[in-house]
Amino acid sequence: MAESSSILPGATIGILGSGQLGRMLAMAARTLGYHVHVYSPDSNSPAGQVADREIVAAYDDLDRVREFARAVDVVTFEFKNVPSATSRAAAEVTPVRPDGHVLHVTQQRLREKTFLQEHGFPVTPFRAIHSLEDLELATRELGLPGVLKTASFGYDGKGQQTVRSEEALPGAYDLLRGAEGIYEAFVDFEKEISLVAARTADGAFSAFPVFENTHHHHILDVTFAPAAIPPALATQAESLARGILDALGVVGLLTVEMFVTRDGRVVVNELAPRTHNSGHLTLDACITSQFEQQVRAICGLPLGSTGLRTPAAMVNLLGDVWFDAGGTPDWSAALSDPDVRLHLYGKAEPRRARKMGHLTLSAPTVDEAIRRVRMARDRLVPSRHR
Repeated sequence: MAESSSILPGATIGILGSGQLGRMLAMAARTLGYHVHVYSPDSNSPAGQVADREIVAAYDDLDRVREFARAVDVVTFEFKNVPSATSRAAAEVTPVRPDGHVLHVTQQRLREKTFLQEHGFPVTPFRAIHSLEDLELATRELGLPGVLKTASFGYDGKGQQTVRSEEALPGAYDLLRGAEGIYEAFVDFEKEISLVAARTADGAFSAFPVFENTHHHHILDVTFAPAAIPPALATQAESLARGILDALGVVGLLTVEMFVTRDGRVVVNELAPRTHNSGHLTLDACITSQFEQQVRAICGLPLGSTGLRTPAAMVNLLGDVWFDAGGTPDWSAALSDPDVRLHLYGKAEPRRARKMGHLTLSAPTVDEAIRRVRMARDRLVPSRHR
């Protein structure tokens, strides 16, 4: 199959990973007329519940990976911690989009930051950390406070800590537990934004509106669009995203997480070669959702319009809501606002800090959308609205 040839509805898409992003991707693919197979170590997974086939096997079982790839027409990812060997094994059999090279760069913070720096994209100053002496030198060169992270397999704030004093360095280094680390200079940022963009094999590019994000305990809490930034900064963010997708040769979707500094600059924070939590509002607020766009991009179809129909906001529903409600949340109370849209991910067991679903709401203004969707989430816990 030629790299640029279209994979038309009726074909089968394979997804490595089976969480909520894979679930919503599978639903979009099936709406477009594709079959979906998912592969992960988990059974009865969020994506597996809506796929045509759920293959349950280890990512390092490369024979099973090749068998999975032989039964599909294209393979994509729903999370970035799939081992590189897995993507290489799949690519021996069928196209993998984005290419495993993209996954390799973006799943390790040092590789990612080095790639961005070498290609001239603005990033926070950083140093590789392999010893306590490296950390001590990094803090002298980049200053305190700063952020120490594990180089690999971090998300939702896992594997990162703020270092504020020289006395804290030994303890902070010990928390790496021997893993490779990265120390980043502290960014005095005003807000966090993200941009989800798509690129096809022939280089066509399309970006969604810039999303503005607020976090709670390092986990995304609220996203809204359009972001409250000047048009020039939105244009700059889109230009950075286009440059990054082109430099990586992305075929599919890539999310660029960025900081807006207090002096009005945009700095790239992290990359995700997939759909993104902050893009969930596109399901209800945009002409084309981020999940449909990923299908279009990896299958060589024309990209869909990313236009925002109306201002919108999204709130995450973590497992904490179930605990705070003392059991099942009050879904009827949340949905008493007829403009609220509820999305649950099919996870059997709520756990604190676990993403269980989200709510979205569109309104005439961003402020109204944020206010009403937060109120809807509050109504899930009876004690908060008595």
